[in-house]
Amino acid sequence: MEHRPLGRTGVVVSPLSLGAMMFGAFGNPDHDDAVKIIHRALDAGINVVDTADFYSQGESERIVGRALSGGRRESVVLATKGGLPFGEDPNQRGTSRRWITQAVENSLRRLGTDWIDLYQIHRLDASVDVDETLGALSDLVRAGKIRMIGASTVAGSEIVEAQWTAERRGRERFRTEQPPYSLLTRAVEYDVLPTCQRYGMGVLTYSPLAGGWLAGGYRRGREIAGPGSAARRNLFAAAYDATSAANAAKLDAADALGALADEAGLSLIQLALAFVIRHPAVSSAIVGPRTIEHLESYLTADGVELSTELLDRVDAIVPPGHTVNVADNMWQTSTSALEPAARRR
Repeated sequence: MEHRPLGRTGVVVSPLSLGAMMFGAFGNPDHDDAVKIIHRALDAGINVVDTADFYSQGESERIVGRALSGGRRESVVLATKGGLPFGEDPNQRGTSRRWITQAVENSLRRLGTDWIDLYQIHRLDASVDVDETLGALSDLVRAGKIRMIGASTVAGSEIVEAQWTAERRGRERFRTEQPPYSLLTRAVEYDVLPTCQRYGMGVLTYSPLAGGWLAGGYRRGREIAGPGSAARRNLFAAAYDATSAANAAKLDAADALGALADEAGLSLIQLALAFVIRHPAVSSAIVGPRTIEHLESYLTADGVELSTELLDRVDAIVPPGHTVNVADNMWQTSTSALEPAARRR
């Protein structure tokens, strides 16, 4: 795979990154099989592995650590995340100095490594001053525990605030952002991606297949079955509710995009992944296979080029900056600001 810059960090990454959310109880509980998938991805040229303490409550990190033992760690850009709830303790979540410091130490132990290349805040915690969060992360960078810091699913205004705070307070700044981005989820094109470009931030997008909606199985006349992982089906049940008007609109768009891919001689997976990694702000698209077959289908997108004509036809189905179902944007601020209590009523 041809490597590309991770923003202006000086680090280069593969256009596809391996996401480890599906390794462990949440997706594939077979550790040996998960390790084989990781090794296959690395052998294919992927050099980024992205996980989180939240994934199967640390099990994913342990699997990744095992897979990278034996000499593979040095060549991998290892990324993990923290901040989502880890157990019932109310202090084992969020972005306080207390929890971030503990969470990083726990992740290092589970991953079996002395350093994390990229540590990302899974979600910004509105109850914590961003300076408190950046201060704790800066100290961890200076201690050599982590090399770079980033965030995930942050609105454009929050990116600007964090950059401003880092400059004024002498903190390490977020060098990357990890937003949802797909053919069906394009809102980040409006503000988030241009903001990242202005600040020289790398962008590692997640859910490029829109939670499976762009894997090729969602076409008119077929049942909306949901993902193969039972845990994921239960957690995201609303995303696959066949009676939902928003999901009906997604099905129409996925069907039209599937027909377009067929006409272009591509699989919908190839079209979806090539579309995401073609954006000039995107450093790499995170794919999260549960099986080796999933991974092999994603790898076929490497090197696929999309013509201007094809991109124009994509825009006619889902316009630039538009998300078919706004809930898929995942930003907590985007919906909370529209609640009745927050409006002029």
